[in-house]
Parts: sequence; structure tokens; C-alpha cells
Amino acid sequence: MQIPPVNSRGIWRTSAFAAAVFAGALASAQTTAPSSATTSTTTTAAVPVVAKDDVTVQLDTFVVTGIRAGIESSIAAKKESVSIVESITAEDIGKLPDVSIAESVARLPGLAAQRVDGAAQVISVRGLAPDFATTLLNGREQVSTGDNRGVEFDQYPSELINRVLVQKTPDASLISQGLSGTIGLRTISPLALNHRTLAVNVRGERKTLNNLGADSKTTGNRISATYVDQFAHKTIGVALGYAHMESPILAQEFGTYGWSTNQTANANRTGFAAGTTLTSGIKTFARSGMNTRDGFMGVLEWRPTASFTSVIDAYYSKFRREQTNRGIETRLDGNRGSLTAPFLPVQALAFTPGKLYNNALLSATVANVYPAVRNMYNDRVDKLSAIGWNGQYRTAKWVLSADVSHSKAERHELNLETQAAQRSATNAPVGDTVTYDLTPDGFPTVSYGLNYADPSTVKIGPTIFRAGYGKVPSIKDELTSYRVTASRSLSKFFDNVEVGFNYGDRQKVKDQPEQRLIEKTTDLPLSVAADALLPNSTLAFAGTPAALSWDVPRILALGVNYAPFTPGYGTSGIGSSTGAAADLASKRWKVMEDLATSYLQFNIDSMLGAVHVRGNLGAQVIGVDQSSSADYVDRREPVLANQIKRRTDGKKYTDVLPSLNLSFELPHQQVLRVAAAKQVARPRLDQMRASLDFSVNGANGQPSATGGNPRLDPWRANAFDISYEKYFATKGYVALAGFYKDIKSYVFDLTTENYDFSEFTAGDPTVTSPFGRFSQPLNGRGGSLKGLELTVSVPLQLLARPLDGFGVVGSVSRNDSAITIDNTNIGSNVMLPGLSKTVSSLTFYYEKSGFSARVSRRWRSDFVGEITAFANTRALRFVSGEAVVDAQVGYTFRDGKLKGLGILLQAYNLTDSAYRTYRETHAQIEEFQRYGRTYLLGANYRF
Repeated sequence: MQIPPVNSRGIWRTSAFAAAVFAGALASAQTTAPSSATTSTTTTAAVPVVAKDDVTVQLDTFVVTGIRAGIESSIAAKKESVSIVESITAEDIGKLPDVSIAESVARLPGLAAQRVDGAAQVISVRGLAPDFATTLLNGREQVSTGDNRGVEFDQYPSELINRVLVQKTPDASLISQGLSGTIGLRTISPLALNHRTLAVNVRGERKTLNNLGADSKTTGNRISATYVDQFAHKTIGVALGYAHMESPILAQEFGTYGWSTNQTANANRTGFAAGTTLTSGIKTFARSGMNTRDGFMGVLEWRPTASFTSVIDAYYSKFRREQTNRGIETRLDGNRGSLTAPFLPVQALAFTPGKLYNNALLSATVANVYPAVRNMYNDRVDKLSAIGWNGQYRTAKWVLSADVSHSKAERHELNLETQAAQRSATNAPVGDTVTYDLTPDGFPTVSYGLNYADPSTVKIGPTIFRAGYGKVPSIKDELTSYRVTASRSLSKFFDNVEVGFNYGDRQKVKDQPEQRLIEKTTDLPLSVAADALLPNSTLAFAGTPAALSWDVPRILALGVNYAPFTPGYGTSGIGSSTGAAADLASKRWKVMEDLATSYLQFNIDSMLGAVHVRGNLGAQVIGVDQSSSADYVDRREPVLANQIKRRTDGKKYTDVLPSLNLSFELPHQQVLRVAAAKQVARPRLDQMRASLDFSVNGANGQPSATGGNPRLDPWRANAFDISYEKYFATKGYVALAGFYKDIKSYVFDLTTENYDFSEFTAGDPTVTSPFGRFSQPLNGRGGSLKGLELTVSVPLQLLARPLDGFGVVGSVSRNDSAITIDNTNIGSNVMLPGLSKTVSSLTFYYEKSGFSARVSRRWRSDFVGEITAFANTRALRFVSGEAVVDAQVGYTFRDGKLKGLGILLQAYNLTDSAYRTYRETHAQIEEFQRYGRTYLLGANYRF
């Protein structure tokens, strides 16, 4: 049997070879090209390109338009920066079918995206998880709708973002900097334009996945409009933007319940050899739904004189993800769930083994199973808002500024799981035989003997997962910041000096009331209410004909099959075990952070011999006051309702973060950059929760607990960077960069054998010693992260004039780390979350005489990703490497009555790349999902 290999080396060799060929060819090419070679140029006023918040660079008055304009503006921003940065401008964003800004950012060198529902959602920078990067909007830190710090970029429509600047090396003036990098999003500055602009974009969308049945839809739309104008002799500027999206959710899914090693046949399972690795269950689903997002952007800029500027900017996004998973699940661990006697005879699962790979059973026929038909509904609404004011006053030598901002994120979610099973005429559970095969190159297959789409035999009631369950998770995250800065011009080696102070107050609250969905009549199976039935869901992609489908919210509202759903925190409807109460306690917490940041920075702009040197030298001092208030479980209480208690804990500490950036401008448009800095990344918010589960062993009187740790220190690292860049005017460049991070402090899960529980055990006569075992996140020391990044961006006319209009942008990154973690979900000695050892991106484009075309491919190797687990908590999984291919063709009318109109056809995920997660080897599949291709056809009009 052949297990499909994951080919990372081929990708690496191809990208590296291509980059080397271009670098060698360009070394002998002209560094500039005559302006006549740029056929799609227009004579306009100079366009400002912002390389840093306070640095504006004027390009030539001959400015190319379209794809090449975006690339050249990005190159200019990179060249003029004193830090190591990557940049995207508005001409790049929107030129590919990006659901959000995440797809655009994921194409940058050293950056990679993790997909959710087929679209990029979170970003890893230089091989570290999303929580290690900070996201700014107009220079201010943004909160998140997720459980932790990592921003979910699907909240940000690409149409409303004018520029992205990723700073890979920090400086002292960069507030809220990340350890892996800082992703800065910018909306438009209306006074940067010299004329009124109105742009409208309309696109229709179609997904190729169809015939999933039930209420699935395959079409959607995207509409956006941006208005920019100037008033009062161009002293007042206004920018307004709106973006609407309706995008279908369609997915074919297969999954397992996880894998157990070294299994032995017993009274519950028979027929396989001792030592076999088995999955505990299998499931197939058809997922359908709709993503609906409305985004708003507004900027009011006032510049009454050359010395004073005031800017108010606001951003708001509402994102609703409504979806239903419909399919069949089968337990293979011998557990019958709530299918109990007298109806269910005790019969062992009878395995007839098929194919083995490394002792893992990848195919089998199993008798005496009791599958469940599941219809699971999820309605998630995210709201994100950010508003800020910035004022700046300039004199001959001083620049004074003040900034006030507020960022808020809310998530409200409804999760409903409804279940049914095969029943006889007497309502007895009916067993079945299942055959599964995980070995094909394509989709895993599952087949059953019975018909699970028959409403007369498939009834709601007790199943292997009871009759249902409901959760109402919510997140509220708020950050208020105040900042003042001052800079003064100097002479000689230091060009100016900056001082500043920033205060940030952040609070994040998670809540998750839950309850079992209980049958209308306890333990009595009932046919699905006729008014709730939908067309059957099609599971033919996995070898199963169909599954019974119903409208989940409606079936609860009808009150025929279920009692009223009233989620809470007590034990009513949840169960009598203390474990259930403990699970709820750990999901209800609040984390608070107050950060006071002061900085001093000297900016350098001088000559060192014949070499022009720019850069900065400075330091931040950050005072941190962190705390958490959360529920915890004290199992000593005999009454379950009294076991849930509240506690608050935290700590204060100070970090000093020096930084140095130097940029040496060498002859022949060569730049050498070096940087050194001490960097920090605050711990994950769920790791800092004060919740815990505490108990005392009745036999020996020893205490023990599991939980969070509000006293965690951050990740700390000493970072060193170097980058060599060769530019070809503003048209192209080649860059080779390396980085090394010496990790001084990191966070990992560990069990402490002699933790002092005196806080909990004082006065308890049953405790023999206050010291016991405590499993929680702790700080460790030592380790490193390093990497190399090679980038080539060049119009091919520099190599040969007949190639005018063609161009290529490519990058490849190699990352490695000496740090491993232990995780209960995926094992020990696991690589850092988010770390793909190889990341590459390649784009070919053509643009001339109004025609444009572009195809892009981004690829990342295997990594450890964070997913939403069964209990709506975060869990780690091995994610297989994947390649995503996008493309676009279009034509823009440049004169006549249709001048300003552009027609475009876009495609996303052209190769229908699957999303896969696995346990120890690729053969041990945990999730296998296909999303199909997405096509968009539309028009842009700008006037």
C-alpha cells in the first residue's frame, strides 16, 4: 500500500532554483529601464509612499498603474525603511480574490496563513504561532474575537485596507510590538490624494462544490465602495468606505475521533491483533452555510496649517458565520453512550481488519455499530470596532503628538448539536455494519448497511451521544490606549531624538454557559418533526448515499422533539458528575492587563565615510500589571452546587527592551541592514486564566490541581537580523535575509510535584501536607529559532525587452527551532505551534495596454495549528502542508466613455487543495476537508 507522500523538498528546490536564476540574470541586467519601456504609465502628481509612520517618500512623477504600481510602491517602502519590512499597497490588495486581508498578507516573504472554512484566517510570521505577532490598525494594537491574542483577519475586508506594513525588526517607537513581527494595517489618508475619488466594486461569486443537499447554496456576492474628497482648500479630507460580502460555506468533511496505540481486543472490541493502533470513531459531514460581513471605514483629516494635523479614524466590522454540519458518526471504541439496556444487547464490536500502515488500522469492516445521524448548527456573530484620534504639531525643531484610541471585539455564538439513530418498530436501537477505508489518494470512504435518510426509522432520542447538547460561548475584548510623543531635531550623527509614553488597559472576558438538549419525553425516541425536515444531505463524496436532514433552530422552536433549551452553569440538564461542572468552570474567566510603556529613541541619518547610514538606537521600558479573575472547582465540597468558587490572582513585572536598526546604503543600489533587539510576547490569554480544578485525595490527604497561571512571564528573546538587498531602481529587487532568536523564556505545560496549596488547604484537617501536584502552564528557559528568507521581485523587461509587461515575484523561507513542547492532544517533543519549516510564494503577472493577468501560488510545509475542539476550547493538531493557487484576468478601459471601468474574472483555490490534520503520521487522519474552487466575476469602476 502506498501512502501519499508530502513533498516539501521539491517545492524548496524549485523555488530556490528559480530565485537563484533570477538573481544571477539580474546581476548583469540594467539597473534602470527607459521610461518608454513602461507602457502603462500615466503622468500624475507624485504619490506618497509611507515607509514608516513619520517618514514620507515621494516617488517620481511618472507613476505606473495597476499591478506594477502596487509592486513598485511596495518596493519603495521596503527600500526606504530603516527596519527589515515587507509591504503591500492598495494596488496589490483586491487584485486577487481575497476574502480578507489575510490572503494578501500570507503571500509576503516569511509569512504563512492557516485556513478556516477554506479561507485564510490567522497569520504566522517567521515560523511562530499567530499569538506571537501583534496586529495594529493605523498604528494602534487591535483586540481579537478569538480566545487569545491572535487577530482573526477575516474581520478585515481587503477593500478597506490601503496598505500593510509588516515589521520584522522592531524599534523603540513601535508600541505593542510582537516577538515574531508586527503587522500594521493602514486605512487611506484622504489628504494624501489631490483629487476626489469614487471607486465601486461589484462581484458575483460561485463555489464549485454542489449537490450537498439540505439548504446549501453555491452563490454569493461582494460589493464595495470608497469615497475620498478634500474640502476647504484641501485642508479637510474625508474618506468613507463600505464593503459587503455574502460568501457560501461549503465543505465535504471526514474525521476521526483520534487514535489509540497498542490496543488489545477485549469484551468491547474483537478481531484485531494485539498492539494495533485504532481510531476511536469515524464521521462524515456535509457542511453548508453563509458568511456575511459588513465593514465600514471612515477618516476625517484636518490640516489647517503645515504645522498641525488632526485625524479621526474609525473602523467597524460585523461578521456572521451561520453554518450547519449534517452527517453520520460512528463510535469504534465499544462505548454505547446513552443506548442502554433493556433495548440494547451487549455485543462486542467485531472487526474484520483491512490494511495496516505502521501498525495503524487504516481500513476495516466493523459489525455491531450504532451510528448517530447528527445535525449541528453554529451561528457566530463577531463585531469589531476601533476608533482613534491623533493630533500632531510641528515646529522648526520639535514634533509633538498625542493619540487616544479604543478597540473592542465581541463574539456571540450559538452551538446546537441534535442527534438521531436507527430505531425498530418497538423503538429499540438497531445495529449496523460499517466499512471504512482511509488509504485512497482521494477522499476517505465510509459505507453502511442501513438507510440513514429514512425519516420513519431515524428518530431523535438517546444515541451514542445522547439526544443533543447546546453551548452559548461569548468573548468580549476591550483595549483603551493613550499615547504622547515628542521628537526634536539634532545634528551630526543622530538626526533626531524621540521620547514617548503609552498606557494601555485591556480586559478580555470569556463565558460559555451550556446544557444538554433533552428529549420532550425522557428516553422516548420520536420521528423528526415534519415541519423541520429538509432535503437529505448528500454524502456520496465519502461513499455514503445520504443522511436525514432537518432545520436545527426550527426543530427546537417547534417543541415537538426537545424540551426548552436554557443554558447555564449549574448541573441542571448537564449531568450529576463533578467533571461536567469542572469543564464549565474552566471556560469562564477574565484576564486584565495594564501596560505602561516609555521609550527613548535616537534616529540616525549620517555618513560613515562614503556610506550613507540610517537607523535608530533606543529602548522601551514596559511596566506590566496582569491579573485574572475566574471560577474554580473545589471538589472537597460535598454539595456540587457549592464546588464552584471565584478567585483572583496575578503579578507585576518590568521589561527593558533595547533595540538597534542600521541600514547601510552601499554603491549600485545595494542595502545592507542589521538589527538587534530584545523582544517579548505576552502569554496566551487562556494560559493566564485563574481557573483551576482542585481536589484532595481521600486516601492519602494530598492535594492536586490542574488549571491556568496568572503569574506567567512572557516569552523573551534576544533577536539578531541581517538582510542584503539589491535594488533595480523602483522596479525590482533581490533580497537575502537571516534571523536568529535566542529564546530566554518560553511557556509550556508542566506538572509541578511540590506546589504549595496553602491558599486552599489552610484549616483543612484532612490535608496531610499543603504540597502536591499541579499541572499548569509554566515558564521555561533556553532554545532558539532561526531562519533564512530569499526574495526576488522583478519585471522581466529587465532581462529582455520583448518581455515587457511580464513579471515575477517569488520568495522561499526556511525556519527551524530547537524548542519543542509537550501537549496532551498530540504528544511530546512537538515542534512549536505555527512553525512550518518551509514557506514559499510565487506570483507570475502580466500587465500591458489595459490587459492584466496574474497567478499566485503559496505553500507551507506541515505545522502544528490551533483549532476549535469539540468542547469549543482551543486544541493543537498536526496540519499537513498545503498549496493554494489563485488567479485573475482582467481588462481596464483607459479612454473613451468607459474609461475607469475594469472587468475581471478571479479564481481561488484552483487546485482544490484539501485541508488535512493528522495524529502521528499522515496516515492517521484526524480531519480531511475539501472546499472546492471559488470563482468571482465582476467589475470595478473608478472616477
